Amino acid sequence: MSTQRPPKITVVGSINMDLVVRCDRFARPGETITANSSSEIGGGKGANQAVAAALAGSNVRMIGRVGDDAFANTLLQKLRSHDIDCNGIAKTTDCPSGLAIVTVEASGQNAIMLVQGANGRVTPEDVDANRDAIETADVVLLQLEIPLDAVLATIKIAKQAGVRVVLDPAPVPPVWSDELLCVDLVCPNETEAAAITGRPVETIADAKEAARELHRRGSKNAVITLGDRGSVLYTDDTFHQFAADKITVVDTTAAGDAFAGALSVRWAETDDLVEAMRFASAAGAIAASRDGAQPSMGTRPMIEERLKF
Repeated sequence: MSTQRPPKITVVGSINMDLVVRCDRFARPGETITANSSSEIGGGKGANQAVAAALAGSNVRMIGRVGDDAFANTLLQKLRSHDIDCNGIAKTTDCPSGLAIVTVEASGQNAIMLVQGANGRVTPEDVDANRDAIETADVVLLQLEIPLDAVLATIKIAKQAGVRVVLDPAPVPPVWSDELLCVDLVCPNETEAAAITGRPVETIADAKEAARELHRRGSKNAVITLGDRGSVLYTDDTFHQFAADKITVVDTTAAGDAFAGALSVRWAETDDLVEAMRFASAAGAIAASRDGAQPSMGTRPMIEERLKF
């Protein structure tokens, strides 16, 4: 699927406003403390991956929902500022937008409360209404912060159209269905891979076995990311191991989203998963070395510069 034009990536997923409050320490139950700062940052795994794919050099279309609250227009403006096509994003009446309240203390530890909001209202009908954006994509990118029936509907349409599907299986649902693995690539981290396979994933050898298991259960290709221990790819009955970039970690919040978005773009461009993994690893390293979710994402020139190291 190598192409000279910018690849078309369609993201179906969640859109959140992240309210980030920084403080010296967490408040105890019943206690009021004075925080140091607050900020409103666009988030949600779907929106994060859409921004990552756009910055990595693709044309991105987003399918999802926002609410009818004050955050809705701000969230859409943040996506449009990256030239993301938001025609597939519906406004939901009598419903708040997705919201994450993130408290970060001086040590770097965080506590997060997530309100699903409009993300929980994404339906198979929403997906079908945007069928063209799926059928004409080079890659469709999915996560699991929206209802699973909408995810499965997306997979079905993409597969019927012969469009590649990349699934970032996060968060792993309490009841897992292997229907979700009827995709071209699944890319969990070690914790998610352990939850899906039901076995520990603590070493490179564990990751290889987990990747093989995910392939056996349906995914054509499988990637397991292991943070500072790098990642493992299983493709064409062959394992490839990638070392982690040497960085000073600042905030890993959206590193996985940066990885998934960049991988989808480079795979569409080159039809080479090994090359796409190197590109994605560089994008993930940039995000982990910077603060925030979407603000931490690297541009195409930044990723290419990182690859020279």
